[in-house]
Amino acid sequence: MPLALLALAISAFGIGTTEFVMMGLLPNVADDLGTSVPTAGYLVSAYAIGVVIGAPLLTALGSRIPRKRMLLLMMAVFTAGNLASALAPNFGMLVAGRLLAGLPHGAFFGVGAVVAARLVKEGRQARAVATMFLGLTVANIVGVPAATLLGQHLGWRATFLVVAAIGLIAMASLAKLVPHVPRDEQNGVRQEIRALGNRQVLLGLLTAVFGFAGVFAVYSYLASMMTKVTGFGEGTVPVVLALFGIGMTLGALAAGPLTDRALRPTLFGALGALAVTLVVFDFTVHVKWAALVTVVILGAVGFMTTTPLQMLVMNKAEHAPTLASASNHSAFNLANAGGAWLGGVAIAADWGWTSPTLVGAVLAVVGLSIAVTAALMDRSPNRSRIVATSDDKARHEPARLG
Repeated sequence: MPLALLALAISAFGIGTTEFVMMGLLPNVADDLGTSVPTAGYLVSAYAIGVVIGAPLLTALGSRIPRKRMLLLMMAVFTAGNLASALAPNFGMLVAGRLLAGLPHGAFFGVGAVVAARLVKEGRQARAVATMFLGLTVANIVGVPAATLLGQHLGWRATFLVVAAIGLIAMASLAKLVPHVPRDEQNGVRQEIRALGNRQVLLGLLTAVFGFAGVFAVYSYLASMMTKVTGFGEGTVPVVLALFGIGMTLGALAAGPLTDRALRPTLFGALGALAVTLVVFDFTVHVKWAALVTVVILGAVGFMTTTPLQMLVMNKAEHAPTLASASNHSAFNLANAGGAWLGGVAIAADWGWTSPTLVGAVLAVVGLSIAVTAALMDRSPNRSRIVATSDDKARHEPARLG
C-alpha cells in the first residue's frame, strides 16, 4: 500500500479523536463553563451538524480545487476549529469551535476516499479506502481514551490543543506523502449534484442512514447499559469502549478485501449480522463475559458496513463520485443523531435500558431491506471498483508526486 494512505490514516485518526472525545469530556466542560451536562451535550450535536452541512457544501465549493490541495485546506479548517475550541472563552464560542471543526469532516473523507481509490490498482480500491478508515477506528482504541484521560488531568482545553497539533502533523504528512491526483476536468458543481441525484446513490445514502443508525442506537447508551444492566463499574467503561474500537478495527480490516471481492454480498452480510447481533445483545448484556464478546462483535459488524456503502455510492455516482462520497458521511452523522434519539425515546418510554438493542435491530433490518431493494432495481454489474474521472486520459494517468 502507498505511504500516502498513512497520511490519510493519520488525518482520519485526528478527526476520529475529536469527533468522539467530547462524550467523555462533557462533565469537565460543564463544570468549567458553568453549565449542565445535558446542555454541554449540544457540543456533540454541534459537531454532527457541522458534518451534515459541511460535507455537501464544502465539497461542492471545492469541486474545481485539486484534490491534494483540497485535503490540505480541509485539515487546515479542522485544525483551526480545534484550536478555536481550546481557546474558547465561553460556551457559545466552544459550540462555534465544534461546529467549525465538524465542517471539513465529510468533505475530507469524501475527497480522501476518491484519492485512496486512485492510488492503487484496480481490484484493491476498497482495501485502500478501508486503510484510510483504520485511522478512524484506531482513534476509538487509543486516541479517544488517551485524550479523555488527558482532559481529565490537565483540563479539556489541553485535549483540543493536542488534537490541533495532530492536525498540523496530518497536514505535514499530506503535503509530503500524498501525490498529485489528476482531477476530473469536466466535473463541476452541476455534474457532482447530478451524480448525487442518481437513484442508486440516494438508496445507498438511505441505507447508511437507517442501517448505521442501528449501531448508534446502542453505542450512545453503551456505557449506561454496562453499568446499570451488566453490573460493571464506571472505571470499566473506557475498557468497554476500547473493545468496541477493537471490533471496529477488525471490521474495517475484513471489509476491504471482502468488498473488493463482492460488494453487495458484503453489505448484505454485514447488515444482516448487525441485526442478529443486536438481538443477541439483548440477552448477553446480562452476563459480563458474554456482553464483552458481543461488544467486540457489534463493533466489527457495524463498521463492516461502512466500506461497502462508501464504495457503492462512489461507484454509482460514476464520473463525479466526490460529492456522493462526502454526502455518505452526512448520512452516517444523521444515523448517529437519529439512532441516539430513537434509543433515547425507547428508554424514556420505560422500555428498559436494553431496549435500544431491539430498536437498533429494527433499524438494521430496514437498512438491509433498502439495500436489497436497491440491488433488485440495479441492472448494472456489482463491482467494488470506481470510475473516478470523466476522460480516459486522466483515468490512465498515474498519480505523480507534488
